[in-house]
Order: sequence, then C-alpha cells, then structure tokens
Amino acid sequence: MNFRKVARKATAVTFATALLAGGGASALAKDSQEYKESYGISHITRLDALKIPEQQTKEQFKIPQFDASTIRNIPSAKGIGDYGTSIDLDVWDTWPLQNADGTVATYNGYQVVFGLAGDPNKSWDTFIYMFYKKPGDNSIEAWKNAGRVFKNSDKDVPNDPILNNQSEEWSGSATLTSDGKMRLFYTNRQPWDPANGFYGKQTLTTAQINVSEPQDGTLKVDGVEDFKSIFDGDGKMYQTVDQAFSGGDYSDNHTLRDPHYVEDNGHKYLVFEANTGTETGYQGEDSFNNKAYYEGSEKFFESERQKLQQSPDKKTASLANGALGIIELNDDYTLKQVMKPLIASNTVTDEIERANVFKMNGKWYLFTDTRGSKMIVDGIDKEDIYMLGYVSNSLTGPYKPLNGTGLVLHQDLNPNDITWTYAHFAIPQVQGNNVVITSYMTNRGLFKDHHSTFAPSFLVNIKGSKTSVVQNSILAQGQLTVD
Repeated sequence: MNFRKVARKATAVTFATALLAGGGASALAKDSQEYKESYGISHITRLDALKIPEQQTKEQFKIPQFDASTIRNIPSAKGIGDYGTSIDLDVWDTWPLQNADGTVATYNGYQVVFGLAGDPNKSWDTFIYMFYKKPGDNSIEAWKNAGRVFKNSDKDVPNDPILNNQSEEWSGSATLTSDGKMRLFYTNRQPWDPANGFYGKQTLTTAQINVSEPQDGTLKVDGVEDFKSIFDGDGKMYQTVDQAFSGGDYSDNHTLRDPHYVEDNGHKYLVFEANTGTETGYQGEDSFNNKAYYEGSEKFFESERQKLQQSPDKKTASLANGALGIIELNDDYTLKQVMKPLIASNTVTDEIERANVFKMNGKWYLFTDTRGSKMIVDGIDKEDIYMLGYVSNSLTGPYKPLNGTGLVLHQDLNPNDITWTYAHFAIPQVQGNNVVITSYMTNRGLFKDHHSTFAPSFLVNIKGSKTSVVQNSILAQGQLTVD
C-alpha cells in the first residue's frame, strides 16, 4: 500500500486519448498509475545512479591504493577479554570532535576521536571508545585510548525506556559546545528479539561527556550527564521500526542512525540516515510509478520501470526508500521539530549511511556512504563502495548532485583485502578547498594479526559542484588536519 498524498500531478494521457490511440481501457489503467511527486525533497535518481558505473573509472573518484605493508593496528586499541586479559580491539567507524562549523576542535590541547570498537571475535560487541592525541604528531602511535565512553549502568536513566533497553552503541558525531563541553550524539541500538517485541530499533541519542586531564598527561572519561533519547522516527516523515517489522516480514532494511550535529544561524540540527515515511514517499511497488524517482525521458522511465517490475530484485527495489533526514533541536538538545528529508533514494537503495554536512565557501555540502551490495542499479557490483555528495545554497536544500551524478569516491577491492576501506568521512579544514577523508581499514574478524584500524587519510578537493581526489595526498593513518 502507498501512503503518499492523494493529490498527484495529472498524467499526460487522458481517457479520450488513450481510447483514440487504440489502447482501450487497459492502456488507460496502465498510464493512470504514472505520477510525478517529489514530496518537496531532493532525490538520488535512477538516471544519475545508472551513469555512475562508467563515471567511476575516472581517476578523480578513485580511493587511493594503500601499501598493505605499512598498515598498523592502533597500538592503544586494547580492551578486556572474557577472562580479564588484555585483547586487541577492532576499531571501525570513527568521527572527530568538531567545532560547530565542522572543523576539528581542540579540547584542552588534544584532538579527540570517538569510534566504534569491540572484540574481533564478537560481532555484537559494538561500543564507543574515545581516542585522543596532541596536534602535530600524526603517527598512529600518538593516539591514546581513554577506553569506553559509557559504563553499562549509564543507560539506566529514569523514564527513558528506549535507553534502558540499549544493547549496542552505533555511529554518530561530537561537538565542542560554546561552554567548552563535549557533547556526543550517537545511535542507541536495541536488541533483535521479535518474540519479545524488539526489532533492533535505532534511536538518535545524546549525552554530555565529562573529561578530565590527570597529572600524567592523559585524558579520562569522568562519567556522563544529560543522557537521553532524542528521536526514533515519527512514521510520517521517517519510517519507524514498527512500520518496517511489526507485520512479521523482516526483509526490510530499516535505518535511523548516524546523527551528525550541525549549526546554522544559531539553530541546532541533527542530520541522519533514515527511510522515508508515509508523507515523504513511502516504500512499496507503487514507487515504481513515480517519475520523480527516475528523471529523464518518458522512454527511459517506461524502460526502467519495466526492468524493475521484472527484476529478481523487484522486492528489494520496492522497499528501497533510503533518506538523509534532518531534525531541529532545542538549546537543551531535545527534539524541537521534525523536518522533511534533505534527500531520498527511493527505488535505488535502502541504505545511505554516515550523513555528513558542512558549509564551505558559501555552499552547503552533504555527503553519504553506500555499498553496491545495497543498490539496485545495473553495472554496480556487490564489491563497489561509494561516497556520494550533493551541494545546495542552504542547509535544507534543494540539493544537486556533485560531479553530475553525486559520485565522489569509489573503491571495488575484495572485502577480504586488508586495505579495503569504508565509512569515509569528509572533514573541512580551517583554510582552503581541500577536505581530509578519514575511514577505517580491514573488515572485522578476518585476520589473526590485522584488525580493523584507522585507514590512511587522504585529500579531496572541492570547487563549486566538482570534486576530485588530490593525487599523491595520502596522509598518516587517522590523520584529521593538514597545515
């Protein structure tokens, strides 16, 4: 069932012209299904997505090849195993402590990175750790580990049943507030236990992280305060987990995660990964009839629609309604207003991750990561990894694709290669048109001696609506800034 607004733009084919064309009632029934409704948001269209496979061969989009012999695990990434012994941790998605404008913040003279880390032998062991170092020393050895940010008991907040049932901590962002405090935003992930009504719900969550600097020159997490849930979907703008799974069909790929904090004209916002709701272009087979998701000529629309309807991936395509959403926050970081998505990817993919937005040279740039394995696009393979990007004159859009299609970065390495990277994140610098791209390297649990770790950073240049990888710009593993 499609939950879109009743009003549609009229199709060009009327009853009379359908009959005169010889199509009769059957032709009218077919054509009357066609409509064009953008819901007032920007879209990753099928026309643009289908241009990516040819475009991705160009050097300006290729993620640099890294020398595997130089890659090191993060020496300080240590944890405690089942028997109280020290173990080496995997470290994957990371994000820096940032100023309100997206540049890297300095806290008491340190650069700080929050990241997901866990036991390589336990896929469910996913919690946030804090790493830090002095600016200037970019070696991987410079990073120290302050340990897990949250204690298990921190989630026992009165009157917050969502937080109380958290089982894992997923990606987010962090900002240095005007009063010099660390404010963390992340994804609370509940357990997957359908028999007891738990469907792995993801909730945008925040806390103030209290940190001290003992006399030994280290940073220490001294607990958290103002720990609370912010948003878990409203159904109308953004799909809820119950909409996705309560009917007993678990084939959907529900997302509501990766909150990215940003400020604009004194207002506070979170941009995040989600799926469209009932008023912003919901999922379902009727999505195939919306020309706004295709773009291009009538011939292209008819051909692509037929391909989707006959494809073995038809159901996956019908469920594809990925979105980068936005909500406004009050000054106390509670929910102020739910806003329309910035961009959606109906019929293209259900998953556009790691929302990241900042202002540069008067333009707003919006980035997201996605995997070919999640996309329903001819010519895109399961091993393809992408960063896509969009540009606008305002934070709330409309957004236009960078480089004509949205393609910014591409990689197609075997996932078992230790130099395989993902979770690419663009960090604006204080000066210039280059952004530093960070990511993680090596998939979890594949090697005894190689763990998921900071990948070497590199530079991407942004000029207006064009981007390109800066040649010979490979930096140190985990490097955040350049002079």
